[in-house]
Amino acid sequence: MLTYLVAFILFSNFFVGILLGISSIGGFLLPLIFVGFLQLPLRDSLALSFFSFAVAGLIGAYYYWKAGNMDVKLATYLSIGSIPGALIGVKLNVLIPDDTAKLLLYLFVLLSGISLLVKNKNSNNNGPNGITKSRILDSKASILIIGLISAAICSLTGAGGPILLVPLLSNLGISIRVAVGVCLLNSVVIAIPSVFGYFQYTDMDNFAILLAASILGQIIGTMIGSFLSNKVKLNHLSVSIALLTVVSSTYMIIVLFI
Repeated sequence: MLTYLVAFILFSNFFVGILLGISSIGGFLLPLIFVGFLQLPLRDSLALSFFSFAVAGLIGAYYYWKAGNMDVKLATYLSIGSIPGALIGVKLNVLIPDDTAKLLLYLFVLLSGISLLVKNKNSNNNGPNGITKSRILDSKASILIIGLISAAICSLTGAGGPILLVPLLSNLGISIRVAVGVCLLNSVVIAIPSVFGYFQYTDMDNFAILLAASILGQIIGTMIGSFLSNKVKLNHLSVSIALLTVVSSTYMIIVLFI
């Protein structure tokens, strides 16, 4: 049984790592697989997931930074806001019903994905994504607030930060590739306090073995995905992210009501 569990976790992280490396979206699948399919304890699943997010974020962010697709200033202010946000999310996890928090997140993600599809279709090339950069991003306070709220939601529900931030930043005028790079780096900042928060609640036997399998699969998958991402055209990447966002959020909403 343990061998099967280790193998499945290894493969799951490998597959999700490829998605994260290519688009920075897909991390939300891990807690869904761990809790829904493998029926692991919730907080053990979240601890494993956020460890994986941290590994994937570091590797992916490096590749995007190396390719020149990183706004360091934007990532820094988002991350400053994300640290307390992640801690708040962990604390709220024990107070707010999981289904309620997930439903709010998935509805927001669904609307963001639809909006990104529409904006991509109607792009007039006025900015990085066919729209002018929003003045919201000129305000340090606004960026800090975005980082805090998104991190709180992500750490609360177990969803990866990029699933929420990539479409949001894209709609605010940041190019898709830069948005992905920024969000991968930010996901590391969200993951670290979340890991410490959920790790204290883990009680599974063989947790260290499962964690090692998660990290190994994530490293290999993210490196492959990050390499492939540079070979994807910008508009294709934009559409892929939007479609993945819409499909995944719709699926999760349906699952909540089954």
